[in-house]
Formats: sequence, C-alpha cells, structure tokens
Amino acid sequence: MTSMLTHAIRNLPASSAWAARVFARSLSCSSQLQAAAVQPKSKKTLAKSGVKNIVVVEGVRIPFLQSGTSYADLMPHDLARAALQGLLNRTSVPRDVVDYIVYGTVIQEVKTSNVAREAALGAGFSDKTPAHTVTMACISSNQAMTTGVGLIASGQCDVIVAGGVELMSDVPIRHSRKMRKTMLTLNRAKTLGQKLSLISKIRPDYFAPELPAVAEFSTSETMGHSADRLAAAFSISRLEQDEYALRSHTLAKKAQEGGLLLDVVPFKVPGKKTVTKDNGIRPSSMEQMGKLKPAFVKPFGTVTAANSSFLTDGASAILLMSEEKALAMGYKPKAYLRDFVYVSQDPKDQLLLGPTYATPKVLEKAGLTMADIDVFEFHEAFAGQILANLKAMDSDWFAQNYMGRKSKVGAPPLEKFNTWGGSLSLGHPFGATGCRLVITAAHRLKKEGGQYGLVAACAAGGQGHAMIVELYPQ
Repeated sequence: MTSMLTHAIRNLPASSAWAARVFARSLSCSSQLQAAAVQPKSKKTLAKSGVKNIVVVEGVRIPFLQSGTSYADLMPHDLARAALQGLLNRTSVPRDVVDYIVYGTVIQEVKTSNVAREAALGAGFSDKTPAHTVTMACISSNQAMTTGVGLIASGQCDVIVAGGVELMSDVPIRHSRKMRKTMLTLNRAKTLGQKLSLISKIRPDYFAPELPAVAEFSTSETMGHSADRLAAAFSISRLEQDEYALRSHTLAKKAQEGGLLLDVVPFKVPGKKTVTKDNGIRPSSMEQMGKLKPAFVKPFGTVTAANSSFLTDGASAILLMSEEKALAMGYKPKAYLRDFVYVSQDPKDQLLLGPTYATPKVLEKAGLTMADIDVFEFHEAFAGQILANLKAMDSDWFAQNYMGRKSKVGAPPLEKFNTWGGSLSLGHPFGATGCRLVITAAHRLKKEGGQYGLVAACAAGGQGHAMIVELYPQ
C-alpha cells in the first residue's frame, strides 16, 4: 500500500523549480573545484567555557575498493590493522600513548566480533590498551568517534583512536535455523542411537543457506527499495539521480587526480600489489547510465547500480586528542570536533532522511545557521536519497508537517556540497564512512579557507548523525 507520506510529498509545491535551481547552478564540475578562493576568517570559535576542546590530529583510510577485488581474500581485522598502521606511520604517535581504541562495523565476522581489539593487537598496540567495537549501521564510525569524544570530554582519556571497517567481499552465510537447531542438539546427543535419530530428521531444505541482505529487520525491505520509494515520494526523477551520480564520480576523479584525497594511505596487500587509490571512481556518460535497468523496484523503479553506492571493502582510522595533550606532544591539529547529534525516525517511509532531521538540530545546538557553514560532507547512500534530503530540507511544508518546525532549514548550496566526491563514487564501507566524512571536511576547510564544516549521514534503522567540524587556527 502506498504510504500517506508518498501521497503528501508528491503534492509539494514547485518540485520542478527546485530541480531546475539545484542542477542548473552546480552540475558544472569544473566550477565546483575552483571554489577554493580563501574566505576571510571572521567567525568566532565554538569553544565553550568549562568544556574540553577535542581535536582531530590526523585521519587516514586505506583505499576503498569494490568488493570482490584486491581485498577479497582478507578478513576485516586485516583492513582495520592496515588503517591503524597507516595512522601510526603518518603521525608517529607512540602506541603506548593511546588510551583507548574504538571501531565501528556493521556486518561482523564471527571469529573477530570485537574487531577493534584484534586489529589493535595486530597493529602492535599493547595488550593493555582497551578496545571495543560499536555498530550503528552506516554511522558506526561516527559513533566510534563520538564515543571517543565522550571519553576525552569526561576526563577518562586524553588520546583516542577511532575508526571503522567493512569487508563486503566475505560476509557470514549461515545454515538455516532448522539446521542450526539440529546441529546444536546433535552436539548434545550422548548415544549413537540418539545421533542417528536426529540425523534421520534432516531434510533437503535444511541445507538452504541464509544469505545476509542489506535490509531492515523491522520492515524486511532492502535499503534500495526504500531509496526507490523515497525518490518517488519526493518526485526525484531517474534523470536527476543519474546527473547527481555523474557529478559525484566526476568530482571524485578530479579530486583524486588533483591529489586532494590526502586521507588515503597505501596498503600492501599480502601476495598482491600495493593498493594506492580507490577503484570505484568511474565517470561514465548519461547515455551509458541511462541503459541500466532498475536494480530494486522492477520494472519502473529509478534506482540503478549507476546511481547507488556500491558494495565496498575498506577501513579508516582517526586520531583524537584533547587540545592540551596534542599541543604538549607537539602536534598541530587539523580541526576541532564540536557539537553533534543523533536522530531517529520512522524506519520505513523515512529510513534515509537522517541528515534532514539532524542538520537543523546540530546547527541550533552550535548556534549556527546554514549560511555559516563553509563545507558540507553528506553521506551518499543513493543519489535519490541525497536529493530527497536536499528537497526535504528546502521545504517549509515538510518541516511543519513532519519535523515540528515552523520553517525549513534550507538546502546546502551545491558549490559547498561534497565537492571532492562522495560515497557514490569513493565507495561506502558501511562502518568506515563516517571517519572519511570528518577528515575530508577538515581538509576541505583548510584548502578552501573555511571555518565550519557540517558532516551528516543517514543509517539503516531510520537513524542519522550530524556533527560540526571547526578548522583549527592556521
């Protein structure tokens, strides 16, 4: 049954005018990357009296690769270990100075369920350094970072390493529940007769495996289906989605060739060549993209492989410290981590609208407006999801009827939005993307002369996250 939200949003005014305004002003990729004119720094710092300043010293990631490629024979802790080693190499931070390690992941490898601990040990950290793993769908490394922020702010720690990892090349595949139950019972059988009796009850359908799906437990709907329905609800056309995806890939390619992706560190894959760059950046043409069939809602859906983020392997790591500790150790931080919020909403009709709900809350918390933000880094799960969020953020009607607000927060201007590419092109290892967003925001602020960055992401379960990043004084 078509939802009430779908019917209501289809009647939003001026949808065509919105689309024309958004795409006409900013799909020219050459003008996007020329927005590096330094702006005067006249804004005040967001430091708060009595609250510790928490800084990003450095952040890295191993190249994000399409699943089934160079990382296919590894395990998640191998990727996380490589990211940790890359961070250590770049910062030269002594391992024994790190007080705590937190990692995010989504699809856990059973053998290394606390992947933070296994990766830390593999990277040479002391067995006396605590480490734990968090999971919050696509904002898992966001949660890892803010967990670190909490530990530092409370005075429990001074130095935290946070990160995230995902290996979609090798996900757990389980026996059916019937088979699992039989095998567990068989393990407790004491006599040969009991064992033979149990074995005789096994039927062919017991051997059918349970394959993992990128789907909501509460709705049994894949994220792709949700994205397709969300795009339809907000009247986002296939053409608009393909245009935005092409924008993402084109900007990412220019950023890669221009040496702007400073967070990428090389990774010597055992038995293979050293991987030095993301391999999913592939600008195509509108004609080629238009030939692809719908991936989820067939035959009339608008979400395709070309305008969706691809299954990705990768890991990231970020070094967080109290400002006092960083300066005492001789580091020049890149940015402050300031206010952040988490939000939750309906996991069906509004599954991917986390940025829409989180953005106004984090701005109000920080005492800022959209006009104060110099760079925006939003997670791109699907082109339709990003465009739906931009449209929702620019709608007074949506703000009043679904967010309990008097007016809209406004859509980010595309000349400030994901100008070095995004998850559609760079890749989206579920648990690792948040760290990429934060360190990219920091690098863009320095490159473009801005002061405040806003990072936002959606997540399965109908949740979202937003954070303000402030450039460290240069």
